[in-house]
Parts: sequence; structure tokens; C-alpha cells
Amino acid sequence: MSRPVIHTEALTKRYGAVLAVDGIDLDVRDGDVYGFLGANGSGKTTTVRMLLGLVLATSGDVQLLGERMPRSAKQVLPKVGTLVEGPASYGHLSGRTNLELFDAMGAGNGRRGRRQRVADALEQVGLGIAGERRVKGYSLGMRQRLGIAAALLRAPQLLVLDEPTNGLDPQGIHEIRDLLLGLNATGTTIFLSSHLLAEVEQMCTRVGVLDRGRLVVQDELSALQAPTGRTVVVTPDPDRAVALLDGRVEVRQGDRLVVRAPDPAGLNALLVEAGVRVRELGAERRGLEQVVLDATSDPSQIGA
Repeated sequence: MSRPVIHTEALTKRYGAVLAVDGIDLDVRDGDVYGFLGANGSGKTTTVRMLLGLVLATSGDVQLLGERMPRSAKQVLPKVGTLVEGPASYGHLSGRTNLELFDAMGAGNGRRGRRQRVADALEQVGLGIAGERRVKGYSLGMRQRLGIAAALLRAPQLLVLDEPTNGLDPQGIHEIRDLLLGLNATGTTIFLSSHLLAEVEQMCTRVGVLDRGRLVVQDELSALQAPTGRTVVVTPDPDRAVALLDGRVEVRQGDRLVVRAPDPAGLNALLVEAGVRVRELGAERRGLEQVVLDATSDPSQIGA
């Protein structure tokens, strides 16, 4: 089994009478792209801040890269790239100068090779030319790219990103997705919070869902999307199919039927043999949206 990169036990945070995070056990392993989902106010940002030692937990334990936090923050954080609650920058300075300052003060790198590190990070996020412009003229999407570039200066083992594609157009989202997947392919573990379920579904290998401070889902995405034991059938003969299947049809929507049948091939053979025409047939799998809706007490707020 791969080593744990983020591990928490009964992690809890109270603000007076408010229980913001309620005893969660995160398990993020080396090589994961972990999607952290939840409604506004569910405790995602509080959790991320506790992971990084920016907020002290009321109780429970946090380990990052095998070390206790915040006790080992000085040793651990230079190996972690972060973008939390939006990118910070000096608007009157260029993107390049902002990164040079961050590299000097925050990234923990030496002076040697700074110009090349900054140039490489700008190119990685698509700001090679725009890096010479003042940040006050950047769009929100460009600021997000600059924040990601700052996170990459550390050549991190772990990237912790809060809404990394916020403000980006579809092309920009695609580019950042490819960038993150490329980093993951070369060994970087990625932990990202996002409300864009479609993006998480395309990128992530594991998913955790917070609901009112509680971790209600945590599993491999492939396991969450495994066949449900039902088969979806589209047929121009729905009445005949319903009669033939004798109570096994659980959902009927026009010519679309959801049938309690774990063996799609066997069901198809039964229908064809009885002369029922079949346009489409396949095992039912839950999308990530349905997983989240099923797990949360206030599903209308996901993505708000």
C-alpha cells in the first residue's frame, strides 16, 4: 500500500458553540489526485487551514508527509505547494516580480536559479508573456494561474489547491487540468477542493465529501462509480418489456427503463428472445453528482 501523504484522526474544530469540523479521518495517499467536495460552509476551508497549520485544531491529529502538524511545519511546508482562499499578490508589480518575491520570501528556495524557476512556473501555467504585465490588470483567471505558479515554485511533493480553476474559461480549465495531471504523473500528490463536479470526476482518483463538518464519503472514485446492480434499457417496446420482466423494472421514464438485473448480457438475451426491441442497454453506474446527492443532507447546496 502506498504511503500516507495526508492523514488525520478525529480532526475537530469548534468555534464556540459551532462545530465546524466534526471528527474527520482523511486518508490521502502517495500519488492520489484527491477531490475534496462539500457545500459552502461545510468545513472544507477550515479543514485545509488545519492541515497546513494555519488554524489549530480543537482536537485530533494531523500528519502531512508523515510528520505531525503543526509541530513539524518548518520541515514539511517547504515540500508543499498551496493555493488557499485565492492567490495573494502585489497588484502594482508584474507577475514575474511577484513570483520572484515569493520565491525569495515564501518558497524557501535559494537565490541560485531563481529567474529560471520563475520563468518555468510562468510557462507552466500559460503566463509566459503576461508575466511582464502588472497584476492589477490581470483577470481573475490569470490571478488563479499566478497563484498556481507560486505553488509550483517549491517543486512540491504535495499540492493543496482551493478551487484552482476558479475564474477560468473552458480552455483555461482544460489547460490547468492537463497541467495538474502531468504533475501527478511525475509523482506529485494533489489535494484539491472544488465545486466543479465534472472536473473532479475527470481528474481525481479518490474523493472525500464533507457535509456539515462530517466526512460522509471517502473512497476510490472507481469504487463509487461501480455498477449498481441495475441495468438501463432503452426500448421502443416499453410496455412489453415491463410485462416480460415481471416487477423487476424499478424506474420507467418513457422508453427508458431501469431494471433490477446485475447481468446486462443475460437481460439483453432475454429481451431479444422475446422479440422486444433494444436500442440501448448497459449497466447503471452512478455519476459523481449522484454520489454527492445521495450522501449529503442538503444536496442543493453542492456547487453553490
